Amino acid sequence: MADGDTIGLIHSIVFGRERIDFTVNFSRRKRLTIGVHPDLSVTVSAPDDKPIDEVIERVKRRAAWIVRQRDFFARFKPEQPARRYVSGETHIYLGRQYRLKLIEGDVENVKLTHGYFMVSVRNPRDSARVKRLLDEWYNEHSRAVILSRLERCYDNLRKFDVPYPTYVKFRKMAKRWGSCGKSGNIVLNPDLAKASIYCIDYVITHELCHLKHPNHSKYFYRLLEISMPDWERRKTRLESTAR
Repeated sequence: MADGDTIGLIHSIVFGRERIDFTVNFSRRKRLTIGVHPDLSVTVSAPDDKPIDEVIERVKRRAAWIVRQRDFFARFKPEQPARRYVSGETHIYLGRQYRLKLIEGDVENVKLTHGYFMVSVRNPRDSARVKRLLDEWYNEHSRAVILSRLERCYDNLRKFDVPYPTYVKFRKMAKRWGSCGKSGNIVLNPDLAKASIYCIDYVITHELCHLKHPNHSKYFYRLLEISMPDWERRKTRLESTAR
């Protein structure tokens, strides 16, 4: 977080029968953005010179969209209780849902085939072991696909003199798909592999653009627009992705 940032200012509005609580973060930025997150929270990132009345007015204008986004995420909450890791359970990878199919076998492994996560395990009733096998598969493959997309996205930005990241780190984050540090490092959420390639490329391109323009300045958005003209459509689709 840059010096001078102000965070954690909580406000609310009423839209029809809905009350919308939102947290406003002020920082040195050019544009105001509104985010609706899978946990149904709403955040607003605003320029530090933006009057709070204008921020609230913007939220009011976007209230219908906010409610639609929250309703979308709410649909997934009852459908995703604590994972039991049993046959028939659904897991998401690269924007598609796959059913879990457990097979008793001496050789333990996980394969993704014909619309199923096929898990061979010595004891199919050992849910902890099934979880560990699936987590290991997911971590390995999600990192591989994300790093592969990073190379492709960087090739597209190379001509704009965007520096290559100092290093790439993976870390689970509750409300962010990625971030870019001042030292040139990029942090990506491995859960990003649950989204489609179309959306993964947006997140990676967004963070790579920050390597040249750290803030959300007009120069940052100009670079993002040139390198990915449909970035807003990709962002919208990503925001409706259940995590």
